[in-house]
Amino acid sequence: MSDFDAIDSLLDAVGPQAELPPCQVRRELRERARLSKAQVARALGVSPSTLSGWENGRDPAGEVRTKYAYLLDGLNAKLTTGTETTTAEPAEERPVASGTAAAAVASPPSTEPGQDEDEVESLAVPEPCVLCGRPAQQRVAGFAQHLDPSGCQADPAQTPKPSPTASSARAQVPRTGRPPRPAGRKDTAPRGRAFQEPSGPADLIHEAVHAALAEYQGDVEAASAVLLKRAIPDAMRLLDETRKGARYDVIAHPWIPDILKKQTSRGADQIWEARPKWMRPELPPGKHEVTALDINGAYLSALKTHLPLGQLEHSTGFAHDRRRAGVHLITPPAWEHDAVLPNPIGQRDEPGPLWVTEPTLRLLLRLSGPKHRLCEPPEIHESYTSGATENLLEKFRIALKDARDTAIADRDGLTLEYVKAMYSKFVSTMGESNYNRELYRPDWMHIIRSQAFANLWMKALKAHDASLTVVRAMGTDELHVIGDWRRVFPEGRGVTEVKVKDTYTAGTGTGAGMGEEQ
Repeated sequence: MSDFDAIDSLLDAVGPQAELPPCQVRRELRERARLSKAQVARALGVSPSTLSGWENGRDPAGEVRTKYAYLLDGLNAKLTTGTETTTAEPAEERPVASGTAAAAVASPPSTEPGQDEDEVESLAVPEPCVLCGRPAQQRVAGFAQHLDPSGCQADPAQTPKPSPTASSARAQVPRTGRPPRPAGRKDTAPRGRAFQEPSGPADLIHEAVHAALAEYQGDVEAASAVLLKRAIPDAMRLLDETRKGARYDVIAHPWIPDILKKQTSRGADQIWEARPKWMRPELPPGKHEVTALDINGAYLSALKTHLPLGQLEHSTGFAHDRRRAGVHLITPPAWEHDAVLPNPIGQRDEPGPLWVTEPTLRLLLRLSGPKHRLCEPPEIHESYTSGATENLLEKFRIALKDARDTAIADRDGLTLEYVKAMYSKFVSTMGESNYNRELYRPDWMHIIRSQAFANLWMKALKAHDASLTVVRAMGTDELHVIGDWRRVFPEGRGVTEVKVKDTYTAGTGTGAGMGEEQ
């Protein structure tokens, strides 16, 4: 193939994109049809967050754009023609659907060449309408629905069952036209309760696990591979489910300041997460049994943190507004307790100001307060913040926590690994990642990680205040201590508990450092 043949092949593959109405119209069509984002998203094979983006400024591309355009054209045709009445025949001669408020069925408009007309199928047993969920007597193109929009507004308790004669007469009435289906589209419309919502967020997790096991005939290893592969989109779907009826909207792609952008393609941004990597420089005299404790569900617990809701706004000054959250340029205070406790900002070699997240700043302010008085307050130079709430991801966190607890109780290792992958990958891919383009919040990613580090630091302080010897603090979930730790921390696998990761002997008779382990 010559270079020009290759170019011609590319040109042949690029065709005109399907036309889409403005974003506001897309949302209005869906809401007028009484379809939820989850219903439409499942029909298109995308996540509700993706659909939300299409209704707020972004456009789909490729095959899914064609499908979305087809759906919107169909909704527009239904909602437009469904409210029109014809004057070509007297009202008393029009077929009337039993149970509606004398609603007349519109006569069909002329169809374009090649345009399909949907077949109307009468149902012996009513099925839930895909638009309103109330009993419908007809199925159109595989979907149970009311033929007249007013039927979606009728009170089912006051709607008598249609007589066989009325149903039969209604079934003979031609339907209004719909836009032509895209070429090559397979009629895979689900039947019956295809678009009914799950009963709760936890069902999404259980259904995904059961479906994977059924697909691979009980092969746990194969089911695990596919569940871990789709943990990110499944986590986003769970997030959307838990956000239904929430007080605050999630802004998935706000403007982000340059400090939160990677300076090079493989580099890092300017945010310091305060990850601890600390080892006690010297142990008390004698040999000691050290217990390495594992903090359960560190990132899961860190989902409860103050997250900025909207676009970050710049400000300067020393004041900290606890109603807002974001990132802050600070000069950290001197830390004089490194012999017994790690520095709250982690092990940093360079002095001077640095950008930290909300959890790190709040931790420093807390430690400088009257209760602890372990350091001076940090000096705040400037900030990027937005109005915040600590409960933005709380329902999401609880759904994952409950599924995790149930999996542990049932000794269900498959679900446990799936849930862990959901929350860990959710946190790690919400920044600049090619694996999750539905949510671009690097500020959230840094804040959640820093909250996990701050949580570990507070456990180290709790151990120290309880007269345990803190030996090591690493990452999000590793705390080494000397002493009776069970009187301080509950043991178990729950997110409020800790478990033993390892035990070892350290120290000598003369008070040696950690390097002289036995």
